[in-house]
Amino acid sequence: MIEDYRSLAVFVAIADTGSLSAAGRRLKLSTSVISHHLSRLEQRQGVALFFRSTRSMSLTPEGQIALDPARRMVAAGEEALDAIHAGNEEPVGSLHVAMPAFGEQSKLHQALWGFAQMHPMVAISLQCSDMPTDLVRDGFDLAIRLGTLRNSSLKSRRIADFERLLVASPGYLAQREPIVTPIDLEAHDFIAVTQIPSVMMILERKEQSVSIAPTNMRIEVNTVNAAKAAVLAGLGIWHLPQSVIEQEVTQSRLVRVLPDWNLPTLGIYAVWPDIGPQKALTRRLIDHFIAHRSDLML
Repeated sequence: MIEDYRSLAVFVAIADTGSLSAAGRRLKLSTSVISHHLSRLEQRQGVALFFRSTRSMSLTPEGQIALDPARRMVAAGEEALDAIHAGNEEPVGSLHVAMPAFGEQSKLHQALWGFAQMHPMVAISLQCSDMPTDLVRDGFDLAIRLGTLRNSSLKSRRIADFERLLVASPGYLAQREPIVTPIDLEAHDFIAVTQIPSVMMILERKEQSVSIAPTNMRIEVNTVNAAKAAVLAGLGIWHLPQSVIEQEVTQSRLVRVLPDWNLPTLGIYAVWPDIGPQKALTRRLIDHFIAHRSDLML
């Protein structure tokens, strides 16, 4: 029976992630082991749980019937383990976390290292990337995301805020028409970041608010660090997290554009998959971030 429970947990992981390899990454098992458990479960029950193709797997009618009870079984098991660990002063377990790649020396990352130091029995697997991550498919317990959340299938909690500065290099500004008002920005070059929408930019000053739609996207990159490098090279203007460019601004390698105008404050969010009860360790990490909220400003 224990083998059946294990196979059902594998079945749930495949259904949630959409493939054998993704389920293997989530459960930290090889694809062959995942395939073995699924085949064994199907053989014992005498039914196929998935339709298989070269590109995808989808639930059969029998699989759809089995999924909710199997998911409840997995959730109950995780709840039981959380209850056991809840009685321990020292948490035990593992966390798979995704965070932005830029600002790896930022206070946000430092807060995670502080959590690891406080809880030596917790293993942390961290993936840093500025590209979108599929939390369910890749088996993440928690991700840190910035700005505006768009995926309604994820649960989230705002843990802090961050400020951005609109900047350019002195060399770029010396060669172009002066920027006196927000409207002047429309004649300038901008750096585009692939995963950050650039359709509209809002500038605020006291009770004023102006929306600008940059059209001259000369350079497009896929990471914030690359955007920063392009701005430093004098290729255009872009808004960057304040903590990422503090040193360059202090050294006058970057200059604030329209310093009397500000960009809206954005949120730093902890997000996690909405596929069952939240792990106690995940809740503990979120509480740790919130406890250090004033230190997390980017």
